[in-house]
Amino acid sequence: MQNQLSDQSSLYLRQHANQPVQWMPWTREAFELAKKLDKPILLSIGYSACHWCHVMSVESFEDSYIASIMNRHFVCIKVDREERPDVDQTYLDAVRMFNQTAGWPLNVFCLPDGSPFWGGTYFPKEDKGQEIVPWPQVLMRIAEHYKREKAELEENAKNVVSNLLHANNALSSNENEWTNELLLSSAKSICQSHDDLDGGFTPPPKFPSPMKIDFLLSIREAQSVRLNRKLMEKIDLSISTTLSKMASGGIYDQIGGGFFRYSMDAKWQVPHFEKMLYDNALLISTYSRAYQKFPDPSFKKVVEQTIGWLNHKMIDENGGYFSSVNADNDEGEGEYYFWTYPEIQEVLGEADANKFASAYEILKEGIFEGGKSLPVRPDKTGKEATSYEELEKKLLLNRENKIEPSKDRKKITSWNALLIRGLVDAARAFNRKDWLQNAINLNGWMTQKLISKEFDIYSILFENKRLSSFSFLDDYAFWAESLINLSSISDWVEEGSSSKFIHQAEQITLSGIQKFKDPQLCGFYFSKNENNDPAQVRKKFWYDNATPSANSSLLRVFSTLYEITKKESWLKEYKQALAGYPNLCRQAPQGIGHALASITEMEVGICSICCSKEQIDNILKKISKSPYRPIFVTISKDQKKDQIRLKIRGEFDEKMNSVNESIEKIFK
Repeated sequence: MQNQLSDQSSLYLRQHANQPVQWMPWTREAFELAKKLDKPILLSIGYSACHWCHVMSVESFEDSYIASIMNRHFVCIKVDREERPDVDQTYLDAVRMFNQTAGWPLNVFCLPDGSPFWGGTYFPKEDKGQEIVPWPQVLMRIAEHYKREKAELEENAKNVVSNLLHANNALSSNENEWTNELLLSSAKSICQSHDDLDGGFTPPPKFPSPMKIDFLLSIREAQSVRLNRKLMEKIDLSISTTLSKMASGGIYDQIGGGFFRYSMDAKWQVPHFEKMLYDNALLISTYSRAYQKFPDPSFKKVVEQTIGWLNHKMIDENGGYFSSVNADNDEGEGEYYFWTYPEIQEVLGEADANKFASAYEILKEGIFEGGKSLPVRPDKTGKEATSYEELEKKLLLNRENKIEPSKDRKKITSWNALLIRGLVDAARAFNRKDWLQNAINLNGWMTQKLISKEFDIYSILFENKRLSSFSFLDDYAFWAESLINLSSISDWVEEGSSSKFIHQAEQITLSGIQKFKDPQLCGFYFSKNENNDPAQVRKKFWYDNATPSANSSLLRVFSTLYEITKKESWLKEYKQALAGYPNLCRQAPQGIGHALASITEMEVGICSICCSKEQIDNILKKISKSPYRPIFVTISKDQKKDQIRLKIRGEFDEKMNSVNESIEKIFK
């Protein structure tokens, strides 16, 4: 018997449509039913590519006995976190307040009005000796407590909602407290947390950290860092070690390209196998920028191979890129990516199989159960990383015959915008006009399909072509930031297009300010007024998560628009937004890498070059061989063929200012 999810656009919701749990979608009707029946709400949030979401679904939500407990005692609501990131982020923050692990699946218990009073992530069906209470026991304990101690839960929920609202502005200020010393102290703090042996900035499980690395790449070009040899060397070590270890590890698909979501171990060898568009978009950008400073062939290979995978497997022939690839196929998690030695031998032959197995740690007895191994390249970087490409291609062609993991074919606006930024950075670093054209085409499709004439953005285009009526700050901020990045070199393939993309960025940003800006205090809300959840919590998000904080993106948008247009209104917006960050820098620099990178680029300086059509190819070749910094190259018909105009914009603090001659000498 179907529940109420069968007609939903979300693949994740439809995956639960035939379960015995009486799931309801996130609607006002669900909360009204909970109030009418005086039942607590069980809110379950996940996404289609999530391995542990599938595990809990099969173990518990498809079990008729457990479903009967859920149906008897709760109103059960299922949410796709990718469709409603506002709901997801709000309740993630709430679960963290309970000192619980916050991830997916996210299971939150709420009052009938949606106010959360307890929650956690994955709960097993039975006691597995992991000190996690089994799901049936959790359900019964919560149900009994609601009946006997409802007033206590109401008090808990009231405090949680109050804390959620307080967190919006807890560390922000309306005073101009910024000093560039905060950038240096933040860089030192981030580097101190770096694992110098295996890379990364946290203990396992390890997630890619593109925002942190982008910041380190940006501040590396500051004069004050170049004069501090110890800090400079630590920054270089942190960047190169983390990116090299990830590129050679199991978190990267060595055969087909693309990064998996995260690694369970310190050495990046054992991943969870979902592939997300946003991770790969961000890492294309980071590896491209890093290559300009550290021209490691393995970095180039990662970018080329990942863009190749996206354009082969993730692009829709009608435009746009799909959101994710499942961790599991019909045979289990990661089975699509494992190899046994006999399989390698059958495809490559005896001699090449031995060569490949030695380089990629494919053991004859296997590393995982069933004699299986996952190709990794421990301590094999640089030129060696590109020496097995023909063997990889043979294995990739053979892998095409396996059962592929399913894709979530919805197209998410903010994630596609991140890919525009990544493609532009890759085009700049590797002098690839085709990738820049790829970015321009993607923006053209988004402009045609995902935005109205009034600059209202649609957050999601589902596979069945239904547009999500919701939009979020990410959609506006990421798209505007990508348009600005696109404008920096778009004249290379479309002369005169730079001003067009800047104008579009301004229009989208102005629309976002109107919809999301807090009129009293600094910062922007994640959702519009009409998106409010029943708990009446309208959140601001300051910290980066899997994607950058949209408030951080707006810092770059405002500062760059000011430097390009010289409109004082953009400088005013930048200074107001900057007030949210001094205390965050002092207390939690690890969580605001994207903001730190945005501020650093403003303080170090944004460079513009005006040249003739005949000069632009040579200029961009020179830029690709120099460390990354924001440089805008435009063509002027009035420019003489033997001259260029170079300007480094902005008013700089002396301690942060890069030596202007370092840019000028590139073009002598």
